[in-house]
Amino acid sequence: GSETHLKWVLSGILASEETYLSHLEALLIPMKPLRAAATTSQPMLTIQQIETIFFKVPELHEIHKDFYDALLPRVQNWSHQQCVGDLFQKLASQLGVYRAFVDNYKVAVETADKCCQANAQFAEISENLMVRSTKDCKDQSAKYSLETLLYKPVDRVTRSTLVLHDLLKHTPSSHPDYPLLQDALRISQNFLSSINEEITPRRQSMTVKKGENRQLLRDRFMVELVEGSRKLRHVFLFTDLLLCTKLKKQAAGKGQQYDCKWYIPLADLTFQTIEDCESSPVPLVQDEEIDALKIKISQIKNDIQREKRTTKGPKVIERLRKKLSEQESLLLLMSPNMAFRVANRNGKGFTFLISSDYERAEWREIIREQQKKCFKSFSLTSLELQMLTNSCVKLQTVHTIPMTMNKEDDESPGLYGFLNVIVHSASGLKQSLNLYCSLEVDAFGYFVNKAKTRVYRDSTEPNWNEEFEIELEGSQTLRLLCYEKCCGKVKQSKEDGEVTDKIVAKGQIKLDPQTLQSKDWQRTVIAMNGIEVKLSMKFTGREFSLKRMPSRKQSGVFGVKINVVTKRERSKVPLIVRQCVEEIERRGMDEVGIYRVSGVATDIQALKAAFDSNNKDVALMMREMDVNAIAGTLKLYFRELPEPLFTDELYPNFAGGIALSDSVAKESCMVNLLLSLPEPNLLTFLFLLDHLKRVAENESINKMSLHNIATVFGPTLLRPSEKDSKLSSSSQPISMNDCWSLEVMAQVQVLLYFLQLERIPTPDSKRQSLLFSTEV
Repeated sequence: GSETHLKWVLSGILASEETYLSHLEALLIPMKPLRAAATTSQPMLTIQQIETIFFKVPELHEIHKDFYDALLPRVQNWSHQQCVGDLFQKLASQLGVYRAFVDNYKVAVETADKCCQANAQFAEISENLMVRSTKDCKDQSAKYSLETLLYKPVDRVTRSTLVLHDLLKHTPSSHPDYPLLQDALRISQNFLSSINEEITPRRQSMTVKKGENRQLLRDRFMVELVEGSRKLRHVFLFTDLLLCTKLKKQAAGKGQQYDCKWYIPLADLTFQTIEDCESSPVPLVQDEEIDALKIKISQIKNDIQREKRTTKGPKVIERLRKKLSEQESLLLLMSPNMAFRVANRNGKGFTFLISSDYERAEWREIIREQQKKCFKSFSLTSLELQMLTNSCVKLQTVHTIPMTMNKEDDESPGLYGFLNVIVHSASGLKQSLNLYCSLEVDAFGYFVNKAKTRVYRDSTEPNWNEEFEIELEGSQTLRLLCYEKCCGKVKQSKEDGEVTDKIVAKGQIKLDPQTLQSKDWQRTVIAMNGIEVKLSMKFTGREFSLKRMPSRKQSGVFGVKINVVTKRERSKVPLIVRQCVEEIERRGMDEVGIYRVSGVATDIQALKAAFDSNNKDVALMMREMDVNAIAGTLKLYFRELPEPLFTDELYPNFAGGIALSDSVAKESCMVNLLLSLPEPNLLTFLFLLDHLKRVAENESINKMSLHNIATVFGPTLLRPSEKDSKLSSSSQPISMNDCWSLEVMAQVQVLLYFLQLERIPTPDSKRQSLLFSTEV
């Protein structure tokens, strides 16, 4: 595995070296004519100025050209004995050239600036430097400004250790490269720590008035709600103000530019109270719409992977990429629905929508922290505002919209599959609180909330021990938030906007594929300002979560064919299904997130064992148990059927039927397929379907829409057993992820279709009598 991965990482390095070289070459091209002109009677720049602006660029180019030329043949003739460590070690030993470049960088940019003002011809040249395209790059050649290109080496050196970390992760410690790469990493880290203090302020500070420094604290793309419609904004938080801008539509080849929408000096900024907000509720987007977008995105990604293999030429891929970018931008606009509201001193409010409470809390914290340091209000002249907005292009730290397509190819694609997380306990609380935790993971490039523990009342040592199963769609990070439940106490500090529960602590961990690969539970602790939360995690890749395993002992009910069970029990619908449904209808219909929130794993296992051993006391056990464990047991029963309720044989037909566009044809196809299921399967499904519709009737309380229910139950009832699954493990991992997303989404759509159908017509009289017989 890591063999091919290593080659993949190295190909990524080659590609990015090639791009970097093309940037350095673009800087070298004007040097010759400028030098030649310097000796004539009409020099554009003096030799001294040329030396200052292009200081060390030829040397950097030579170092990286040598590195690239040496690495290329080794990667092309890749074998697992191949060594590359010496090249990285040599590259690290030449970092001194960067020291000189960085020390001179500020003077270089200032000199270039002065020369542009003095000489229009040079100004023209320095705005239009041509960078040749590398093979991955779509434009024939792109225009860059001199300033953008001079920043590339500074950026390059700050990223130099990332590459080495990645290589070391995939190089076995026994390989001869290992000590060389470690050495290169050590040199790079030492070099970086000596240089970092100098680089950081340079990226951030820009002079406002003489002597005052305004620095950028953070910037993000956010969605702003403007008169009910969603707009993409780039928001910049400076040490003294919050600036909301939008990216201008730009002509090809022109650099990025921002337009200012509004700004608020931090001294005047308040977080809005709930009373002010009532007037502008957040217009929610239906889950169905968001799912439809995700389906489109997965389909386009699938097509791109396919095209990459057939190489019809870049035109097709270019078109698909454009479509992908449109769909992903839409998803980014549509998905967030958590309001983050700020107001200026006249009380005019602005609303952003964020998809993650974690992020909202971070913004509030950093703004409040900063507000302690700045006291006076001010206003900017339009010229100052213009200058500030123009400077955003150089200052931005977030360059691309957070979409998967903007990820570099050398970044890890994240994890696809299921993550089981047990939230054990928390310690370190100073006083007794009513505490609960919520979990967020990133999917499709942004974070979403996935699970919530119950509230543990009045304790400094809450012990939840709750397990959740979270589906990962390209996820890299797990975030944990601890909330204090504010139950009808005095409203939580008004300024927080909503009567919200208070965030007590928050933290995050990287989901590292290496550690999670081991299939065992991994214990871990998330420490956050004095509070520690203990977790266990276990990851199941998609290829394993698909298996349906028939049970070895046929006397139980789990993993046993449904017709065997109904025959043995002389029932139409397995007893386990009826008992779980009855208990849930008795006391689970108002439970928030019923079927979505995981039950405690040990409870579910205990119930499973009781049903399998035909324990007479199972009904009593169920009365005592948390209703989520009962819901979990029912889902587990369907998931472990050796063949899905909708059968392997008919699964492809259902998936085909749901894709029909003609609604009449679709209905006739879907209903006929359903009625051709074996009798126990059909009756069990109709019984369950009625129950699930009743659950959704309580959506206003339990928050489970038909769509939410379909998401939870679709794969459980339809996912084919392994032998028939079209996802053979030999297909490439990336394309597998996207096929998988499409398969899962089709399964959800099929169930949703039946949930939304008014009534299911039953054609022949025999079925009528079956359905309405009292034994069901």
